[in-house]
Amino acid sequence: MKPFALDPSMTTATGTFYPTGHVFALFANEEAARSAGRALQAQGRDDVAHATPPMILEHVVRTLGNADAPLPSVGAEGVIVRRIAQLASDGAHGLLLRATDSDAPETLRDLLQPLGPLAAFYYRRLVIEELVPAPAGPAR
Repeated sequence: MKPFALDPSMTTATGTFYPTGHVFALFANEEAARSAGRALQAQGRDDVAHATPPMILEHVVRTLGNADAPLPSVGAEGVIVRRIAQLASDGAHGLLLRATDSDAPETLRDLLQPLGPLAAFYYRRLVIEELVPAPAGPAR
């Protein structure tokens, strides 16, 4: 598993985090993320990167920048980045996984679900698939 590194291909034209063709999954802690990464690699997923909470906050969350000014974002990417920010602030670690051409949201969901992610997002062209539903809780 390699360390996460943000590159320009992982952002929108406005600079917001949007790694098309990848899944970004968040896990409760480092041990859970590393265990999931090893399980993914054992299943032949070689392109897996680990992101610590400081990396997520520094590199992913900072991409929000002025994305909502002067008008709110057209897509959900800003909302998703805010959710990622909250999870990372609570100590969640991330895994960035390259999807293959044969991956469908259902297959990715089935691949990830047993690994226990807190959240997982499949960034497809023009749509973000939420692979793990947000837990129900009190509205903020």
